[in-house]
Amino acid sequence: MQTIARRLEQRIPLTVRVDLCRLDVRHPAQKGLTENVSTHGARIVSSNPWKLNERLNLWSLPGDFRARARVVYCEPLGLNSFAIGLQLLASAGEWR
Repeated sequence: MQTIARRLEQRIPLTVRVDLCRLDVRHPAQKGLTENVSTHGARIVSSNPWKLNERLNLWSLPGDFRARARVVYCEPLGLNSFAIGLQLLASAGEWR
């Protein structure tokens, strides 16, 4: 019998500009757009790939949402476009 993985909470469709920044401050922040969000996760579209389990800081633009996150998947969508699934480890503020 096959087990189907399901989310514990519903994602809300929301498009918000975000900055994604590696914890290594030598790398510049990258821009992205959310596709959907929840209390504990987000799907972001970015022009650069991210490594599985990489930790990063996320800031919403505009708004006051901030989070420390972990990359749970990174899928190519097309030329210079990647869908990034994030697990939000700690967050503050509100998505807007």
